[in-house]
Amino acid sequence: MARQRRVGNLLALAVLSVLVQRPMHPYEMASVLRARGKDEDMPIKWGSLYTVVRNLDKHGLIEAIESTRQGGRPERTIYRITDAGLEELEDWARELVSTPEREQPRFKAGLSVMGALSPDEVVDLLRRRLARLEADLAERRETLARELHEIPRLFLVETEYELAIQEAETAWVRALIGELVTGTFPDLAAWRDFHGTGHIPPQLTDIAERGATTD
Repeated sequence: MARQRRVGNLLALAVLSVLVQRPMHPYEMASVLRARGKDEDMPIKWGSLYTVVRNLDKHGLIEAIESTRQGGRPERTIYRITDAGLEELEDWARELVSTPEREQPRFKAGLSVMGALSPDEVVDLLRRRLARLEADLAERRETLARELHEIPRLFLVETEYELAIQEAETAWVRALIGELVTGTFPDLAAWRDFHGTGHIPPQLTDIAERGATTD
């Protein structure tokens, strides 16, 4: 089970990770995080950056070391990571790498209600998804191959992981389309009959009524 963090926003994790490099002010933190594509690795709301920085400071995970001002620009406070912050970063990284968590992607939500559509429409929609997945995969593979010539693999493993997940999804979608097209998908006839008659077939009635009440 995930630990309760003093500052649980994943943006806090990203901030700690850049401050390991050297002290920075929040504007520079955001610039470095964007350059590294961290908003593609984790859900980041840039508008909450200053709140996250203040909370990290409040809990002693980072600390202000100086304030600077250039010309007419607003004053900028420079922060560094503390020993407690480094310990938090390392512990958080260990947890995320070692402990699987259930995730609920939007595709899973769509699959859970796919019976509302006819099998033929589902096949068409899945083919569209497959085409997009394959095109995106080809582009990402080229990008990763190019980046591996310039960037150490240590900083690209999250991209490798994302590609592996997308490759698995692509293979699964392709196989599901095959079952629907060849007719080997279980209860396909009952599903098709429901969309033809509007009546739930007897073999699916018990499942459809699961959890229903009569009072």
